[in-house]
Amino acid sequence: MKNLNQQKDNLSLPYSVWPVEAIAQLEREGADALGITLFELMQRAGEAAFDRIRTLWPDSQHWLILCGHGNNGGDGFVIARLAKAAGLTVTLIAVEGRHALPDEAQQARAAWLAAGGVVHDPAIDWPGDLDVIVDALLGTGMNRAPAVPYDRLIEQANRYPAPIFSIDVPSGLVAANGTTPGVAIEATFTLTFIALKPGLLTGKARDHVGQLDYHSLGLDPWLITQQPPIARFDAGYLSHWLTPRRATSHKGDHGRLLLIGGDHGTAGAIRMAAEAALRAGSGLVRVLTHIENVAPLLTARPELMVQELTASALDDGLEWADFIVIGPGMGQGAWGKKALKKVENSHKPMLWDADALNLLAISPDKRQNRIITPHPGEAARLLNVKVSEIESDRLLAVRRLVKRYGGVVVLKGAGTLVAEESGKLAIADVGNAGMASGGMGDVLSGIIGSLAGQKLPHYDAACAGCVAHGAAADAVAAHYGTRGMLATDLFSVLYLFVNPEMSNKKE
Repeated sequence: MKNLNQQKDNLSLPYSVWPVEAIAQLEREGADALGITLFELMQRAGEAAFDRIRTLWPDSQHWLILCGHGNNGGDGFVIARLAKAAGLTVTLIAVEGRHALPDEAQQARAAWLAAGGVVHDPAIDWPGDLDVIVDALLGTGMNRAPAVPYDRLIEQANRYPAPIFSIDVPSGLVAANGTTPGVAIEATFTLTFIALKPGLLTGKARDHVGQLDYHSLGLDPWLITQQPPIARFDAGYLSHWLTPRRATSHKGDHGRLLLIGGDHGTAGAIRMAAEAALRAGSGLVRVLTHIENVAPLLTARPELMVQELTASALDDGLEWADFIVIGPGMGQGAWGKKALKKVENSHKPMLWDADALNLLAISPDKRQNRIITPHPGEAARLLNVKVSEIESDRLLAVRRLVKRYGGVVVLKGAGTLVAEESGKLAIADVGNAGMASGGMGDVLSGIIGSLAGQKLPHYDAACAGCVAHGAAADAVAAHYGTRGMLATDLFSVLYLFVNPEMSNKKE
């Protein structure tokens, strides 16, 4: 079996991510700060990987180690030598390059040969009794489709019925942004070193990384003095944003949220967003919607205040609200356009989603009092590009969006990104495939709007909202699986994540 039956949150990952172009400098400066050589750092990487493989598959006897022509391959040579010394059977395949190996990798290769190891050509037939495949082919510098013979080795590894352990990054996955320009390893487990890389957490990462773990190689004392440019957030970070309420607090302390949307036939979107806001802790939630939706919404959720969207009701609502959410189910007709026109002239803080974003793409403007929450299709329209261009570099896309539109941008998807024009950038390391269903974005808008209305700064509200939303979906998936998950299923567990002090009571 290639999959491990282990919760991803059982592993400890740092709340920091470094761009790939900074990794080599981190390695050099970290090694210098601790007075060790880069070869010693490679030894530590090999030892960490060897120990982890033995822990994961203690009964494995025959390891296939695939080494590329770089320092990633050097790690593979270290692992091979340690495995051979432990009495395991090791088959090592190495890809030769046109240039000499880097010094550290050359030393590791020499040590493997000195220990009696053999280097096999990529064309050999693979043994039929392999227990583990170690992927040390391509490292963080890879940014194009794997060439021959790397592509063939990757395909063969993916077909073989043995678990794959990837070193630093699965070969073929671009560590900078999570794209796969060609074939890529489908790892069972990935152990990354020194720093998390963006491509391990967003884009196509979840199809290839498997279980992800991290090892600092002993550089912690130096790494904690550095300021990472990208943050990684998961459910464990929610308590930093969401503290217990004062015992004497009242509904007026927790935000007056106005939601606008739900044209003819689309009551569900605005209803889900509004209930999500209540479930996330808003003190008061008012909905302005099509008249035909008023009675059904009040019947379904009497805690809401629901009115027909009229000019006077909108004027009153804008004056009343602490925060505004507009777009869910709004449509792009005259009804929605008229409401959006009035809202965009308000100086109140707000969130635009769904059809508000489609209308924004037609008439772009930049403002700092707004959160926008596009999925890749909406992001493509906002930037006037193809969806494939958004997905080819999600980090670049979210930076372009925030530069053009200002405020805070949430680029939804696997490894949701949150960016602020000040330069802050975060990856929400939560969520699962069950969230690929209608209404999830409406629920997210309601949660983020609620937290912003509860006076969290917009960037923090966006980050906390994305994390609480994805963590709730993960809790549902843990009980029931991903297929058939509904957006409203999240309501049954969302309270556990917007009240982090309850986390020890999670079932």
